[in-house]
Amino acid sequence: MHGFEKLSKNEMDSLASDVIRLSRLLTSEREDLPAAYLTDERLRNAYRAYFLPSNLSKIHKPLQELSLHPRELFSKTKLRILDIGAGPGTASLGALTFFSRQERKQPQLEFTAVDQVAGNLKIAEALFSSHGATHELEASLKTVRSDIEGLGKLLHGHFDVIILSNVMNELYSREKSRTEKRVSILNTILKRCLADDGSCIVIEPALRETSREMLEVRDGLVEDGFHVYSPCLFSGKCPALANPRDWCHEDIPWDPPALVKEIDKLTGLRKDSLKFSYLVLRKDGLTLKDVSFENSFRVVSEPLVSKGKREFYVCGAAGRRLVMRLDKDTTPRNELFGALQRGTLVSFERLIDEGKRLKVGKETLVSCAL
Repeated sequence: MHGFEKLSKNEMDSLASDVIRLSRLLTSEREDLPAAYLTDERLRNAYRAYFLPSNLSKIHKPLQELSLHPRELFSKTKLRILDIGAGPGTASLGALTFFSRQERKQPQLEFTAVDQVAGNLKIAEALFSSHGATHELEASLKTVRSDIEGLGKLLHGHFDVIILSNVMNELYSREKSRTEKRVSILNTILKRCLADDGSCIVIEPALRETSREMLEVRDGLVEDGFHVYSPCLFSGKCPALANPRDWCHEDIPWDPPALVKEIDKLTGLRKDSLKFSYLVLRKDGLTLKDVSFENSFRVVSEPLVSKGKREFYVCGAAGRRLVMRLDKDTTPRNELFGALQRGTLVSFERLIDEGKRLKVGKETLVSCAL
């Protein structure tokens, strides 16, 4: 990665130590996380070297799901993209990479990155310039220094995509009324800045606490009239919140770059998959259900394997359910069940409802919903 090409052993050891420190602040020691932690240059370098490469890839799944809609949501000649709490431009870089890989004619991309740390915005400009030079896209970046409360006064017009990547969990994090305040500030921003046919993408860490708090904000915004495009296929209050042990997140296999692998060796960390929670909100009623089959579900757990059977938790139009297949009932019609992974969209025909759980029988047809 730019700026980390030729590190000495001592420099690598120091960087690895900073990565460990930042990793702890983002997970087990979150109560000690400073409000603007990337003002610390060592933490900022640790983020750039280790966390940025994976975090920029996390935007790809929600963008891909938006691109599947039959309304062709990205078919405009120009897309305005607002990256709130942009840090060093992580989500903007991810979006730039996503659009560069699409085969269809790409729109002109106008990015606006907002962050309260001037050093972050300088890095964002440098990284955007170097990444932009490798992609044949018409793209520009404007940076705005502001906190989230003050950005409304500094922005003009409406945006087609608004992104908050690893931002929401840091808002009002020490306040008891943080959910209500997060709902209020997002409501204000989306009503003021999001185009009527635009999308808001929220990405959060895959920790149980941060993921559940994101789902609480989801429910608050739904009550305020916004609609969930994805990942949910259920439009009511999130059923995962009924049980304090439940939460939803992605875990997508990922091949890390050489520097990340080297830091993993030095630290004992392991970043070989993309773990995150996400939410896509819109003002209109468009949803991923417009793309998938009517009787589709999203897998929201790892496989639960015990003697003679395999189970998953799935979530669909009827809410969160446990679905099971006995090993002895495996047939060519349902063999895909054994290959399901967290996040997969799946559909069933002739699924057996046993009340407490759903059962895949020998005649059940299991297929991908997209």
